[in-house]
Amino acid sequence: MKFTALFVVIPDKDEEAAIEVAKKYGAGSVTILHGKSIGLEEKKVFFGLTLEENVSALLFVLPRRLSMKVMKSLREEFDIDNPENRGFAFTVPLSHVAGLDTKELHKFENDIKSML
Repeated sequence: MKFTALFVVIPDKDEEAAIEVAKKYGAGSVTILHGKSIGLEEKKVFFGLTLEENVSALLFVLPRRLSMKVMKSLREEFDIDNPENRGFAFTVPLSHVAGLDTKELHKFENDIKSML
């Protein structure tokens, strides 16, 4: 089975909802990284404090066939292609994977069989 890493960066406020959507479309576990979004435009300043937007980077390791389905659902649900929403997503093919839960592997196999 070939795997893909799906990275989705979204505002913190959408983190839980994004995980639920991804799971609904077949994703299993997720690794969550927290950060701050720094864009090209100057940040807003309020009483001398710079306001930065906190973001969540969600990392899913998925079978290649499933990764595009999950990515498409997140793009549509959170309107990621809209620059106003400050999110983005991308995939990276993985050549070697170790440490995946065997229950999750069996779930992936069953999900892919049902897709065929």
